[in-house]
Amino acid sequence: MGLSNDAVPKSVKRAESSGATHIQIAIVGSGPRGTSALERLCASADDFLTPNSRLTVHVIDSSPPGPGRVWRRRQPPQLLMNTVTSQMTLFTDDSVICDGPIRPGPSLYEWAKMAEPELGPDDYASRSQYGGYLEWVFGEILHRTSTNTKVEVHSTLGTRLDDEGDGKQTLVLANGKTLSHLHGVILAQGHLPLLAPQAQQVLTKYAIDNTLRYYTPSNPADVDVSVIAPGENVLLRGLGLNFFDYMALFTTSRGGEFVRDPGHRIGSGLRYRPSGKEPHLIAGSRRGIPYQARGDNGKGPFGRHKPLVFTDELIDAFRRRADMGLAPDFMSEVWPLVAKEVEGLYYERILGYHGRQGSSLSSPDFREKWLATPHDSPQESQLLDRYNIPKERRWSWERIQLPYAGMTFPSNAAWKSWLLSYLKEDAEEAALGNAKGALKAAEDVMRDLRNELRQIVDHDGLLSASRRDHLDKWYTPLNAFLSIGPPRQRVEQMVALIEAGILQVLGPGMKVKNEDGAWIAEATQIPDSTVRATNLIEARLPEPDLRTTQDDLLSHLLKTGQCRPHVLEGYESGGLDVTLSPCRVVDSKGQPHKARFAVGVPTEGVHWVTAAGARPGVNSVTLTDTDAVARAALEAATSPRKKVEELELADLTIA
Repeated sequence: MGLSNDAVPKSVKRAESSGATHIQIAIVGSGPRGTSALERLCASADDFLTPNSRLTVHVIDSSPPGPGRVWRRRQPPQLLMNTVTSQMTLFTDDSVICDGPIRPGPSLYEWAKMAEPELGPDDYASRSQYGGYLEWVFGEILHRTSTNTKVEVHSTLGTRLDDEGDGKQTLVLANGKTLSHLHGVILAQGHLPLLAPQAQQVLTKYAIDNTLRYYTPSNPADVDVSVIAPGENVLLRGLGLNFFDYMALFTTSRGGEFVRDPGHRIGSGLRYRPSGKEPHLIAGSRRGIPYQARGDNGKGPFGRHKPLVFTDELIDAFRRRADMGLAPDFMSEVWPLVAKEVEGLYYERILGYHGRQGSSLSSPDFREKWLATPHDSPQESQLLDRYNIPKERRWSWERIQLPYAGMTFPSNAAWKSWLLSYLKEDAEEAALGNAKGALKAAEDVMRDLRNELRQIVDHDGLLSASRRDHLDKWYTPLNAFLSIGPPRQRVEQMVALIEAGILQVLGPGMKVKNEDGAWIAEATQIPDSTVRATNLIEARLPEPDLRTTQDDLLSHLLKTGQCRPHVLEGYESGGLDVTLSPCRVVDSKGQPHKARFAVGVPTEGVHWVTAAGARPGVNSVTLTDTDAVARAALEAATSPRKKVEELELADLTIA
């Protein structure tokens, strides 16, 4: 857990005898993680450099440094983040447990008070506004660097990386330039394009042959939908965060506007005033309902659920088992503990507002008894009976995942009526907030537990089949559905668009066929729901996969055996294999590279939920990882004779 044995302590002495006067480190990718790695390199440089040494950091990215491609300033302002401004940062603070110096800086909200004063601490900034913050952070890093540190930005991509034979590396850039004698390389490319799988290639060819349009999984900001004419039928397959992005691109980005009627209850007081340029949106998914709205923030910048079950001792015990080859099963051993945390907070909130009148039973008293009862046991039900929790208010994972279970819808109208009621209720629950509202406070526990779960499941912390079937295929989608959904305003906008006839949600069990020269979609649980369209959009991001990446640099490393996909007992997650912190890249023979590191999205599978950003006040794993990587890169550069075998990477499993 935490830093591995080769982490460099704060008291490290500067290398006096290395002989190296010019140290060069490259960072490939200048989005949030690459920028954080740069900040950590510059912050720690003085711990490693001698007075007559100098450091050059090469930052390589074809997109603007700071925001990178995903968060670039030049994108539609209607595209929103799904984290409030006060909970986004790229600077360390006193909560961050790391070996590098703590160098505080403003959060997105604190910066916005000067640059974007209309943004409040609990507002959702546009991605473009966040890009402005990241650009400012990059400039601030340059301003803070010492005189012996220089940052060179290369507005291009890396295409090839190889060892030179003397411990240094050569990086070839797409613009023809070669960076030689690099002492360390940090890979932080973020989301990367993938080769389309066979099924998508078939759909692409069908679209071309029939003069249709087909859009593969992508970042909506990168997709040109301007060619889609007003009134055209557009199928959106997926109801997650990307769906809401496309919803905005086809409505407010085309001149429509939402108008709030005064005096109406939350969830039903918004009307859509169309511009006449909108297509007809037809959306659906297997579940048939969108991600749940995030509860309005009532926790401030730093508030989070303090784990009651996932103690340090419990996490250590799970990790020890995994290290001994006795990794736990997620569904039978870890999931009941997650459920215990989530349900316990839910009932505490219920008791806070709906307890027995005059009852002397306190919430702490309930908590103690709740934690002492096995999950989903008769004792739990008896305890809830004792505390007078009505059966209709009791938590049900089945009902939350499929709120229409057991219901039938005889017509599209019946489905639409139920869906609107469900969405309005979700918006009302979100308005109660993630601190006081029982439902959203409980769902937010899943978000707050991510750090604890990462410590358990990362780096082969689960049985192989359990990682695949229980975590990746079941819990990760459930976590996204319940805890990292859109802001409340997006669900209210969805209601208004359905009522305005701009948006139709097909219903559960969406199926799309390519036949009869069109896209044909239906909801298998709704009769007479078949529709035809000329456009089909996969409203989701592609899953990171080293095996099919179109990134030239990673492809070269894979083909030459200088990296490998992560494999857990036969299960290939698709992630780039790295060691425990400081995340050294592992080659095809299972050997970690002394001075080559990788962080972020490409390592998904080794790590869990890598797309999450850094948050102030909670010891963010993003910041601890980039600090460890930066210091390990500097240590490798200033200790050139140290062999990789001496790194004591006992946590690395050699395949």
